[in-house]
Amino acid sequence: MAKAKKSDYSVESIVVLEGLEPVRKRPAMYIGSTSQTGVNHCLNEIIDNAIDEALAGYCHNTQIIINQDGYLTVFDDGRGIPTEIMPKYKASALEIVMTKLHAGGKFSIGAYKISGGLHGVGASVVNALSEHMIVEVRREEKLYRQEYHAGKPLAKVKEVEKSLLNFPFKTGTAVSFLPDKKIFSETIEINYNLLKKQIKERAYLISNIQFKIFNQKTKENLGFYFDGGIKSLLRDLNRGKRVHHSPIYFKKQLDDKEVEVAIQYNDSINENIHSFVNVINTYEGGTHLTGFRTALTKAINNYAKQELGQKNGEETYTGDDVKEGLTAIVYVKMPSTNLQFEGQTKTKLGNSEIQTFVQQSVFNYLQTYFEENPKTGKEILSKIYLAQKARLAAKAAKEAVLRKGALEGASLPGKLADCQEKDPSACELYLVEGNSAGGTAKEGRDRKYQAILPLRGKVLNTERAYLDKVLSFKELKDLVVALGMGIGESIDYGKLRYHKIVIMTDADVDGEHIRTLLLTFFFRHLPEVINKGHLFIAQPPLYKIQLGKTIKYAFNDVECDQIIKDLLKSPTKGQRTTTTNIQQPSIQRYKGLGEMNPEQLWETTMKPENRILKQVNINDSQEADQVFSMLMGEEVPPRKKFIVTHAKMANLDI
Repeated sequence: MAKAKKSDYSVESIVVLEGLEPVRKRPAMYIGSTSQTGVNHCLNEIIDNAIDEALAGYCHNTQIIINQDGYLTVFDDGRGIPTEIMPKYKASALEIVMTKLHAGGKFSIGAYKISGGLHGVGASVVNALSEHMIVEVRREEKLYRQEYHAGKPLAKVKEVEKSLLNFPFKTGTAVSFLPDKKIFSETIEINYNLLKKQIKERAYLISNIQFKIFNQKTKENLGFYFDGGIKSLLRDLNRGKRVHHSPIYFKKQLDDKEVEVAIQYNDSINENIHSFVNVINTYEGGTHLTGFRTALTKAINNYAKQELGQKNGEETYTGDDVKEGLTAIVYVKMPSTNLQFEGQTKTKLGNSEIQTFVQQSVFNYLQTYFEENPKTGKEILSKIYLAQKARLAAKAAKEAVLRKGALEGASLPGKLADCQEKDPSACELYLVEGNSAGGTAKEGRDRKYQAILPLRGKVLNTERAYLDKVLSFKELKDLVVALGMGIGESIDYGKLRYHKIVIMTDADVDGEHIRTLLLTFFFRHLPEVINKGHLFIAQPPLYKIQLGKTIKYAFNDVECDQIIKDLLKSPTKGQRTTTTNIQQPSIQRYKGLGEMNPEQLWETTMKPENRILKQVNINDSQEADQVFSMLMGEEVPPRKKFIVTHAKMANLDI
């Protein structure tokens, strides 16, 4: 009998990670990602410490500096981190805060009643993931400093005469850190546009703090300060849209909880709602948002019964009716020690008591508001009545289509040239402009995994189109059928037949218009196709350059010029090399996909090894919503202003 092998799992297998070692060992557990998102997360952790001071009423100014050398610096004029020695640890409180996990003022009920932080790990985690960090504190007219490498102090906290960081305030904390390239191997650069959005958002939520950003790399200086709070944010969200009434706003406090709400309906058919808890953007909603939705639907139905005499048993307004054209902000403040989030990302609130508090507060306020403001109440009822009517019409239209089995894939569109592959993750669907280009694409494609759906003419502008109108438009109905996952309430993204959907249109004004119309359709009716990374835009070449037997393709004017220079610089096959008669290359400008033969279209635009595909992402849903509303909506002045502003940037094909 063979002798049993000794187990490798013994006392020697047990590893104890001291101090901040766990953070460097598993950074994604603490900041979510070691990509560029993680760099932004680190900067936000430091900024949020300043915001916690602002929420406590002690900080009124915060400055963020993006330095040329890669360091990120945050100044605040708060009270400054305590520097006294903590007897238990025989070290400065500043050092403990910066080098120990779960150490900080957020665990003391007296220090921070409300804060954005949850675990007290922010500053120490950033320190652990920094190649170098400098912290300076001004308290009681004295300046203190400590430096760190990979989370470890280089020396004790000491009092100094002069600031290394050019500290601009008489009191407060300054933190400057260089993200560690060993941790953030992809990049240590922040996503600047995302930072600006987040700072602007915080400035709306905290009306007593001024934010300044100094970007030394782009030479851009920005300041954010809003007196109006979330009412200013509401106006910003509805910019460029026709609103039905003035903002409905209220604030309610009960014991240690506070809710602030702003509501305004516009003439769009889309909902735009944002929820926050202690300045944390709860993208996934949670109990506070559930309470708000329930209260709003109930209050509007109660008012409808009172105003319109609706009886029990009659069709009532649903949550879908009520949210059409709704822009709203729900902002809750509560003790940080009581916060409960679902998951590690802190984007979905889980406190059950908050749902009851928000629901009762919103319902009671709206009941009174509608009685005191009947004109606004009737405007909202009129808007919601039309939404209900459209919903019922769309439901009937969809059911009629479903009865025919079209959306269930019983009969795919006849013009769809499907692929042989059945695994959706390996399948591609090309949406091609026109039958001519569609025919070329069908001949040039790889039939095994590439499907072609020609779209005739310009598709419907779906910016303000209800589902019944969408389904009555043949080209869009064919597209929905081809995708195979349905649309509207019964949509099932798990049934998507192609995991790569490619918009392939001509490189002219008409092609760009068709592309915009298709992007509008996906953004408004199938947003998860974009969010899950399934939507792409093909980049066909603009030029074919030929010299002798050498053929090159260029995707823009700059590339075309460079190719011509390179071809003329060195002799190519079939080119004469006499100094007296240098052959000039022939240049063909493609105005449409149909001008290419199938082999050229395959080689330049559809062959995976050669093609350029741009993935469509939604980095800022608020900005995307405003752009689509401005470009595709009914309001002319905002669109005219945009065109005049950006006219010089246009590349006109005249």
